[in-house]
Amino acid sequence: MSVIVRFAPSPTGYIHIGNLRPALFNWLFAKERPDAGPGRFVLRFDDTDTARSRREYADAISSDLAWIGIHPDEVVRQSDRLELYDAAAEKLRRNGLLYPCYETADELERRRKRLMARGLPPVYGREALALTAEERAAYEARGIRPHWRFLLPNFESSPFETRRTEVHWDDLVRGPQTVDLASLSDPVLVREDGTYLYTLPSVVDDGEMGITHVIRGDDHVTNSGVQIAIFEALDYPVPTLGHHNLLTTVDGEGLSKRSGALSIRTLRDEGFEPMAIASLAVLVGASGSIEPMPSLGALGARVDLSQVSSSNAKFDPAELGRLNAELTHELPVEAVAARLADFDVPPEDAQAFWLAVRGNCSKVPDAAEWARIVYRGPSQIAFSSEDLEFVRTAFTLLPPEPWDGDTWRQWTDAVKAATGRKGRSLFMPLRLALTGVDHGPELAALLPVIGHARTLRRIP
Repeated sequence: MSVIVRFAPSPTGYIHIGNLRPALFNWLFAKERPDAGPGRFVLRFDDTDTARSRREYADAISSDLAWIGIHPDEVVRQSDRLELYDAAAEKLRRNGLLYPCYETADELERRRKRLMARGLPPVYGREALALTAEERAAYEARGIRPHWRFLLPNFESSPFETRRTEVHWDDLVRGPQTVDLASLSDPVLVREDGTYLYTLPSVVDDGEMGITHVIRGDDHVTNSGVQIAIFEALDYPVPTLGHHNLLTTVDGEGLSKRSGALSIRTLRDEGFEPMAIASLAVLVGASGSIEPMPSLGALGARVDLSQVSSSNAKFDPAELGRLNAELTHELPVEAVAARLADFDVPPEDAQAFWLAVRGNCSKVPDAAEWARIVYRGPSQIAFSSEDLEFVRTAFTLLPPEPWDGDTWRQWTDAVKAATGRKGRSLFMPLRLALTGVDHGPELAALLPVIGHARTLRRIP
């Protein structure tokens, strides 16, 4: 069986690392597992919330996914598929499984509080099913439009006499799962204005698109029990389900898309590498070490959904920083050449420059400062009179060109012999004269990049 998965974000804001998590799990499952066949990945925008959905957010989500390395086989928008949902809703109505309700939000809240005060679960009592045709007509005459609930199959003969009705599935992440439909309220599928909530379009699209596996956050576990009932009511096959743990802040708070917290766009602008973000998003909260993977293929080889913890995973920015630094230190020049050009590093210098500085860069943009130092020169250093005399003497002993990786040793050996200095008293003034800072890349690698002419311009 060919695997078909989907990632179904609502385009109501920029996606953050927590939203990226299910996208990656689905992509890796369909495309990058060692035993994965030619699976398909569908990007489906759940944009039926017309008040908050915006095209610019959909475009940004597509751009963020592409930057990470996720390239959908198909992109669809629920706003283009309303006729399918209308047909499904009509089928449920014909079969007596979608019924109109006229309660206001305040009425439902008061009813919920009364039930809880009596120690009863706040489950909708299906009062709307008891309305007569005349009572419904009276509501309509007053301009009250109904919302529509799906009648859960949790009874034998009377919908007012529910019984325990278990829905079972073998979860890809959590193992055997059970949801009792008698413990749930009939879900609202259609709003008063005729627009659809998430549940019905999601089921219809999964059924019509032939989605074989649904991998999403574990906040959908209970909802999956409801959706299985709707799949069956609409005669769709039920996909294989997997519910991974959610990503929170270090303090355990949920991540918010609308607040912009940890958005992929922000992380990208701050200079983080896509594979550092992807590695942390997937490997945090699972068994095994968290290491930066060089590619989605390598990351897919590490993923075993059955090893993902059932507890929430905590996103630690410091951990992302560590992964990004480790990844940056190993990036080949081909991966950064375009960015080095933005820092005015000449193409002919890119290889030597990057190999010299990458070990001192936590992010690729850190190389911009080293490019400034190498090609524009360091800030002025106020040397002591002794160090000033030493540095000027040292510059008279510079080896002739061509320069290579051995030039620094040749130079310092000559300076040591001429001045008697050694160790820090020899190396630090030279480093300060060359770079303007007391730390940084190995000068054996950096000096040939600075070159003879630029070095001479640094004589204090």
